[in-house]
Amino acid sequence: MSKLFTPTRIGSLTLKNRFVRSATWENMATEDGHMTDKLYGIYRELAEGGVGLIATGYANIVADEKPNAGMMGMYDDSFIPEYKKLTDLVHQHDSKIMMQLAYGGTKTTYNLGERVIFAPSEVAERGTQTLGKAMTIDEIAYIVEAFAKASLRAKESGFDGIEIHAAHTYLINQFLSPYYNQRTDEYGGSFENRMRFLLEIFEATRKLVGVDFPILIKLTATEFFEGGLTFGETRKICKKLEQVGADALIISGNIHGKAIDMVGESFDGYMLEKEGFFHQYGDVISREVNIPVITVGGLTDIEAIGQIAENTSIECFALSRPLLSEPNLIKRWEEGDRSPALCETCSKCRTKRGNFCVVNKERKAQIAAL
Repeated sequence: MSKLFTPTRIGSLTLKNRFVRSATWENMATEDGHMTDKLYGIYRELAEGGVGLIATGYANIVADEKPNAGMMGMYDDSFIPEYKKLTDLVHQHDSKIMMQLAYGGTKTTYNLGERVIFAPSEVAERGTQTLGKAMTIDEIAYIVEAFAKASLRAKESGFDGIEIHAAHTYLINQFLSPYYNQRTDEYGGSFENRMRFLLEIFEATRKLVGVDFPILIKLTATEFFEGGLTFGETRKICKKLEQVGADALIISGNIHGKAIDMVGESFDGYMLEKEGFFHQYGDVISREVNIPVITVGGLTDIEAIGQIAENTSIECFALSRPLLSEPNLIKRWEEGDRSPALCETCSKCRTKRGNFCVVNKERKAQIAAL
């Protein structure tokens, strides 16, 4: 148990504990992605609540690509002053904060027909059925550069690192996936070619932000369907990312809201568990690389998390929905109240008015008052 509240390092960054707030789209930014008082309030509460490392909701890297309403932006320098205010606020409470950067691609149903949506190939996303435009080489270079420039803005804003979202069927994940990537050029076909887009993003980003600025990569363990990215391929991706200098890996799934119904089922030889849906995958990877591995998904019980920490090499534990219900959860656990999180894993927290717990009545009142 005590290990969870001991310091750890991710690259040059020291965290006060092993708890991460996983990147969560809040749906509370302005129309063009700028900060609001409610967003500042959310992050202040998380920092006050004892979270060691906070990941922001995903931020779009180009102005003309916005997969969700109310999401944060990082596509030009106008964001830097307000994010300096955000990072200063978090640092006042001895927490660290990183910005998640993403190109959503076809994992969206937002404003379809009003914008061009890039994809590796003309293959519809399985959940949304949205079809994107197969990218040209010049368009690939444009997005690579956009990731790097957004990362530099994050560094200039005082963020402690960045998280590149390469999971959950967003654009980078689709390039990695043999199902979505049907290209016949140097960005498709072989496993090495399918990795090229992610590696170019990483290398361009590292060149701009320098060797001491932490870069974390979020990956899908397996795509959980026939013909998709397998866990065996993800393991190879992780080893390559360690080799090129990634600072940590976040191992997730690609089954939003469905994981709880799949507990006990096995995919690629490993089983989804009720506490820590994907931690069996993270455990394997953590024993194959020498950089920190973070597991995310279905973590609500401090005793169970402690057992995973003691019995695996997983370094950190990322939570989202439990912190929507109780932003002070980590502090509560550290101070001795180790009852499980109030979160019921019902996934009803995504509402048109923003993402918040609709079960915890006290929390609903707090959100309304922000």
